[in-house]
Amino acid sequence: MYYFTLGHLQELQFEQDYEATGKVDLSSDAIDSYKKALELEPNSTVIMERLAEVDAESQRIGDAVQEAQAVLKLDPNDLAAHRLLARIYVRSLGDMTSADVQAANVQKAVDELQAILKLAPDDSESALWLARLYRAEDKTDDAEKVLRNILQKSPDDGEALEQLSQLLIDEGRSQEAITLLAQAADQFTSPDIYDLLGDAYSQSKQYAKAEDAYQKAVNLDPDDPGHRHGLADTLLTENKYQEALEQYKKLTQMEPATSDNYLRMSQLYRQLGQFNDAEAALMHAKQLAPGNLEILDNEALLYEDQGRYDDAVKVLNDAIAGVKGTTATQAPSPGALAILYEQLGDAYRHVQNYPGAIQAYADMGKLSDTAQKRAELLTIETYRDSRDIDKAIAEAKKALVATPNDTDLTDTLAMLYGDKGDAAEGAKLLEATLHGNNSDEQVYLQIAQVQEQSKKYAEAQQSAEKAEQLAEQPEQKQTVWYMLGAIYERQKKYDEAQAEFQKVLDADPNNAEVLNYYGYMLADRGVRLDDAQAMIQKAVNQDPNNYAYLDSLGWVYYKENKFTQAEDYLRRAIALEGNDPTVLGHLGYVYVKLGQDQQAVATLQKSADAWQKALPADYEADKANEVDQQLKALKKHLGQKPSEESTKQQ
Repeated sequence: MYYFTLGHLQELQFEQDYEATGKVDLSSDAIDSYKKALELEPNSTVIMERLAEVDAESQRIGDAVQEAQAVLKLDPNDLAAHRLLARIYVRSLGDMTSADVQAANVQKAVDELQAILKLAPDDSESALWLARLYRAEDKTDDAEKVLRNILQKSPDDGEALEQLSQLLIDEGRSQEAITLLAQAADQFTSPDIYDLLGDAYSQSKQYAKAEDAYQKAVNLDPDDPGHRHGLADTLLTENKYQEALEQYKKLTQMEPATSDNYLRMSQLYRQLGQFNDAEAALMHAKQLAPGNLEILDNEALLYEDQGRYDDAVKVLNDAIAGVKGTTATQAPSPGALAILYEQLGDAYRHVQNYPGAIQAYADMGKLSDTAQKRAELLTIETYRDSRDIDKAIAEAKKALVATPNDTDLTDTLAMLYGDKGDAAEGAKLLEATLHGNNSDEQVYLQIAQVQEQSKKYAEAQQSAEKAEQLAEQPEQKQTVWYMLGAIYERQKKYDEAQAEFQKVLDADPNNAEVLNYYGYMLADRGVRLDDAQAMIQKAVNQDPNNYAYLDSLGWVYYKENKFTQAEDYLRRAIALEGNDPTVLGHLGYVYVKLGQDQQAVATLQKSADAWQKALPADYEADKANEVDQQLKALKKHLGQKPSEESTKQQ
C-alpha cells in the first residue's frame, strides 16, 4: 500500500511536470514505485491499471499494452483496461504506418470499443468513436445503428447528430439528414443543431433554408464565429454580396488575426465594384499572411478588374519568383504554380503582349501533364486573340497528333475552323465524334456553334434543333434555347429570338448571359428600353466586372439619351477590354453626342482599326460600315481627311 500510494503521488506530480515541461522521462519515479508495489501484490489489477496508465502517458506504448492485456487476462471485464487499450489503438491511427498496420489497429480499436459498450452501454464517447471507425471501414450500416442508438438515449447529442447527418448526406440521403436535424431543432433550442441543419441544407443546395438555419444559430449564439461563417458563406453562394459583406466585417472584429476574412471582404468589394475598399481589405489580408498564394492571386485579379494589367503582371511575376525561391519542403503543389502562370498569361494577353503570354503558358506546361494540356489550349487561344488564326489551327493540329483522341483539342480545332469561316471542316471534325445516342446533344450544340460562327445560320438552326431533341436535363435545354436565340438574333428574326430567350428566363430568371443578350438585343433596336435596362442591370449586379455587360448597360443609356451615364459604363468596359471594336464604337458615338469631337474621332478610329483586324467570325459588316460612315462624316465636319485605314472595306 505504501508503494502504491507513493506511486500515485508521483504520478500526479509527473502529470503536473509533464504539462509544464513536456518531458516524458519524469515518470520514472512513479513507474518504479508501482512496479515495487506489484512485486508485493503481483495479481492486483488496480496496481497494474495504474502502471499501464503511467506507461501510456509517458509514451511507453508497448509496455502499456502488455500491462493492460495482463489485467484483462485476470479480469476480462476490467473496464479501465479496455478503455486504455482503445485509447492507445485510436491514437496510433495518426501514426505514419503501413496500410496493413493501420487496418490491424482499427480492428483492435473496434474490438476494445465493442467490449466497452457491452460493459458500459451508455458510454457515448466510446460509441461515437466506434461509429467513426465503422465509417472508416465503410461499414455504414453498423455506424448508423450505433449513432441512432446514441440519439435514442440522448436526442440532443450534437456529435452523434453531426456524424449521422454527415453519413446520410454522404450516402445521398440528404433529405433524411434534414428531417433528422429539423426534428431535433423543433425539440431542442440549440445553435449547434441549427448550424448542422444549415450544413445539411447547404449540401443539398437548399440555400435559402440554409441561410435561415444559420441565422437562427447566429441569433442564439452571436459570439460563435463558426455559425457566422456558415451564414456568410451561404449568403455569398446566394449572390447576396452586401449581406455577406456585413457578416465578414463582423468576423474581422471577432477574428482580427484571420486573413481569410479580409480576403473574402476584398472579393466581395471587388464583386460590388468598390475597388478602393477591395484593395484596402486585401492589403490587410496580405499583412496578416504575407506570401499567401490565394491572396496574391486575388491581388492580381483585382488589378485586372481595374484594368491595371501592368500591376497584375508585376504581382504575378513576384509571386512566381517567390514560389520558385522556396525550398522543396515549403514549395506548393505544381497546381498552385500553374494557376499563377495561367493568370500571368491572361494578364499579358489583355495588354496584347502575346509573346509574354505564350512564354508564361510554356513555363506552365512544364509543371505536369495536366498543366501541359491546359497550357496547349491557352496557347492556341492566344494565337486566336492575336488574330493569327492559321497559327492557332497549326498548333491545334500539332497537339492532336500527339493525343489524337483528345476531345478538348478536337472541339478547339473545330471552333477555330468556325472562326475562319470554314463550317464544313469544323462540322466534319465534330461529326466524327457522334455516338448515336443522347450524349450527342453536346456535339450537335458544338456543330451549331461552328456553323453560327461561319454565318451558316440555317444549318446552325438545324443542328441546334437536333441538340434540343436529345437534351434531357434542364440545363441542357436552356443552353440549346440560348443558342437558338443567338442564331435567330443573328438573322434579325427578333420575335423568334425573344421566344427562345424567354424560355431560358422562365426556367432560370437569373441567367446573366441571357439577361445581357436579350437586353442588348432590345436596346440595339431601341425598343422596350426600360425592360432592357432592368435585364442588363440584373446581369451587371451578378458580374459587375464583365466588360460585355457594362457595354450593354452603357448602350441602353445611350439609347435613352443619358450620355453621361453611358460614357461612365462604356469607359469602364474599355478599361477591362480595350480592343473590342463594338465597345469602342459605342463610346465613340457617345463622344459625338457629348460634342467631344476629337475624342470621338480617336475612339472611332480605334474601332475602325479593330474591325479591320477582326476574325471572319467576329466581323459584323453593318457595324463596321456604320463606324466608317460616322468617322468620315466627323472628319469632314472637322476638316480632316479620312485615313486610308478607315476607308478600307473588309
